Amino acid sequence: MTLDSYAAAVSGLDPEPGEVETTELVVTDDVLVKAFVLGPDAAVDPHEHADATNVFHVVEGEPTVVRDGEEEALAAPAVVENARGAVHGARNDTDDRAVLTASIAPLN
Repeated sequence: MTLDSYAAAVSGLDPEPGEVETTELVVTDDVLVKAFVLGPDAAVDPHEHADATNVFHVVEGEPTVVRDGEEEALAAPAVVENARGAVHGARNDTDDRAVLTASIAPLN
């Protein structure tokens, strides 16, 4: 048994170029933690959460994170806070997969 919910959840995910595969790592009444595995040239389209903070944890690769019109390529490990109402997303401009988790709280 392991306390880690990440490794087994994403080990079988291998998206094709332009595709994003996701899996939920933690789901409680208070928080959702979801993994996003981005194939080359894939993107999580910019969006916002008006009533929740969304924190990205870059755990593999080097995705480009977008927030409120700014963007930055971030190599793992990295953490990005997306405050309530911030328009945020990510894309993979590399030839390798990129993985980030997104923690969102509170859940309403």
